This record gives sequence, C-alpha cells and structure tokens, in this order.
Amino acid sequence: MNRRHFLKAGAGVAALGMSLQGLSQMVRAADDAKKIPVGVQVYSVRKEAAKDVGAMLKAIGEIGYKGVEFAGYYDNKAEDLRKMMDDNGLVCCGTHTAVGTLLGDEFKKTVEFNRILGNKYLIVPSGLEHALETEDGGRMTAYLFNELADKAAEHGMLVGYHAHAGDLKKVGNTSPWDRFFSQTKAEVVMQLDTGNCYSGGADPVEVLKRYPGRSTTVHLKTFGGDRDTVIGDDKTDWPAVFEACESIGGTEWYIVEHETGTDPVASIKGCFEGLKKLGKV
Repeated sequence: MNRRHFLKAGAGVAALGMSLQGLSQMVRAADDAKKIPVGVQVYSVRKEAAKDVGAMLKAIGEIGYKGVEFAGYYDNKAEDLRKMMDDNGLVCCGTHTAVGTLLGDEFKKTVEFNRILGNKYLIVPSGLEHALETEDGGRMTAYLFNELADKAAEHGMLVGYHAHAGDLKKVGNTSPWDRFFSQTKAEVVMQLDTGNCYSGGADPVEVLKRYPGRSTTVHLKTFGGDRDTVIGDDKTDWPAVFEACESIGGTEWYIVEHETGTDPVASIKGCFEGLKKLGKV
C-alpha cells in the first residue's frame, strides 16, 4: 500500500470511528428518552424542607432527581415554589392533597395552585380508610372519585389515591384497595407504593398486572432491611417491578419515598445511586 492509499484508508477508519461514536451517542440518547423520569417525595426530607425548602430542592436537584412530589408546602406560595423548582431544574411530579381540598369551593383553589406548580397529578394520600371498609362506603367513595376525575380532566389534571399497607390487606376475598379501584374509572390514578404493598401482604407486581395502565405514578419504597436500607439493598424484586410498570403499568413517573433514614438526604441519595445501578437513572 502506497502512502496515498494508506492515508485514505486511515481517513476512512477515522470517519467510521466517528460515525460509530455518533451512532452510540444517538442510541444512548434514545435509551435515556425512553426511561421513566424519577422524582422524590419531599416528605422523605420533611424536617430539612421545613427549615429551608429552597435549600432542600437545590440538594434534590444536585443529586440528579428530575421532579418532586409535595406533601405540604411549608407556608410557601405556589409562585415561590415554582421558581425554586425552575431554579434547580426540577418539575412537580405530584402533590399529596387531602380529599377535602378537592371538594366544593376548595377544588378551584387546588386546581389553580397546582396549575402554577405545573403539576397535573392530584393524589389523595389518606383519609379513605374507614370509608373503604364496607361495600357501601367503597361504592360511594368510588363514585366521588369518578366525579372528581371528570372535573380534573377539564383542567388537564388527574385525581388518584395513594396506597397504604392497610388498603392492601384482604378481608375475606377482597381488600379496601380492590373495593375502591374495581369501581373507579381508568382515569383515577392508582398510586401504588411498593413498600406499603408488601407490608399489606400483597405483591406489587401482581397488583400492577391486575390493574393494567392504572399506576400513572408509582412510589418506590424499600421493603426489608433496616431503617437506612436503600433501593437495591432491600428485598424488593426491583427488576420485576420495573418490568411490570414499563410494560403494563402505564407509569409516567417513579417517585422515591424513604421515610425512615437517620440521615434523610443521604437516604434519598443512596436510593438514587441504587436506581443508577439498576439502570433507571
């Protein structure tokens, strides 16, 4: 091979290398685009947020989370919280709002507050336990949420209910969870909580399969281990949970909730690192 042919061949190899590098970057970008974004429930760091919610949102953004779900606003206006989120590259991936804030004249106030936050997921965190204990209570509560779902849809929002352990515990052949979600329309969000599900004696994967497309947002909570155990080090079958969420769950957000850590910020950071090892961030 003469010098001219050698240089041409070398240029071709270099071009091929650049082409392959570009293709690899495109593939990685496509994979990242397909990933379900991961947020964190601010209740995980509630004491720190109560002291300085702006500093806490900054820390959450620096860890790498894409969104935050609020369970209380620490006496801040929606406009101020929105600016804090914008300043730290975060979006609102949900609010835990009491059922009373969705009734009567409070509904409009709640919708407007969440519109400013940029949030469309209005999740009732608790307060239905007694109502769901009976057939009549379950039916009336489901009827209410079906109506609320229709009202929220007019504003581009969704209404849902968050899982607690007691909701999943069976009494006879059913559970409060089944009594409620078997009678609500598909638009009512089933916010499954993996740790609470296990604690209630249910399998989150089985629940996801039983209600396909209903788990628009899912709480990722550890099960097993001590109070500081993070995602990936606990007993949860995470690959099976993720496969179910991503194939049949209709999941738009994963939301980490770690309520028990001795160092809350370290706990949510550890959970994020665990998700990174699992290929989710």
